[in-house]
Amino acid sequence: MANVDGVISRTADAHVPVMDRGFLYGDSIYEVFRTYDGVPLFYDEHWTRFENSARLIHMPLESTKEQMTQEIRQTVALTNAATLGRDVYVRYIMTRGEGPADLFPSPALRTRYVIIVKELHDWPAASYSQGVRLAIPEVLRNSIDALNPNIKGGNYLNNILGVIQARAVGADDCIMLNDAGLVTESSNSNVFFVIDDKIVTPAKSVGNLQGLTKAAVHDACRKRDVVTEERDIAVGEIGAATECFITSATREVMPVISLRLLDGRQLEFPAGGGPQTRRVIAYYKEHLQAYVSDHAELSMF
Repeated sequence: MANVDGVISRTADAHVPVMDRGFLYGDSIYEVFRTYDGVPLFYDEHWTRFENSARLIHMPLESTKEQMTQEIRQTVALTNAATLGRDVYVRYIMTRGEGPADLFPSPALRTRYVIIVKELHDWPAASYSQGVRLAIPEVLRNSIDALNPNIKGGNYLNNILGVIQARAVGADDCIMLNDAGLVTESSNSNVFFVIDDKIVTPAKSVGNLQGLTKAAVHDACRKRDVVTEERDIAVGEIGAATECFITSATREVMPVISLRLLDGRQLEFPAGGGPQTRRVIAYYKEHLQAYVSDHAELSMF
């Protein structure tokens, strides 16, 4: 189902005007969350990041959190998710609205919201039992000075090019470097390595989205007295990595089985994740179970 400014319809029947700036220029922001037993995961944190994205692109939010929540609930209610007991994927978008074909956004523009609710995508079982294959593409991550990666916006061309190049060499996804040769993130996931028996992930200063699943992994490990570290990771260091995994709202914690380097060499990692990765997966699942139990009143079913 889709909800465009309060008009709810089947996704195939929903439409946005061609002069909408989100369509013309990618002038939009969005968030994606999934539910567990109907509970929207990290809902408050998603909204805080949504507000931050709006602030960073100077877009006024004409809908409050309460109003958007009500619209999301109404859209979810018109699916059969609750009846079937199936969790859902929810994407909510705010565009700067419809106006003339002019890069400068007129202050008179009215924002438009779009909510998409669909059945949660099931990743192939092999993505967890074996792992995903990654590759470093030639295209670099946008400079943080050119486009702040913490703007969760509608223009994903940089990431798309990275995935295209990764698929061309037989990988499933990419890990992008910045112009200093530092690891940033995957196309739409954060990345962790185990180097010298330490769980490390790129620092936010190198140019990556501060993922909410990544933050949850940090919290889950901290509760078990397992140290995780955010720091600069040079491309030359990852040859010493013994494990690798990626994290996102829909992937959760997904092991990486191989990583192709720019020179064609391929790093191999344990199928299904090494001991550290498997431990993190278990800790994260415990963390989710506790979250769902503590936030049952937020259920959208």
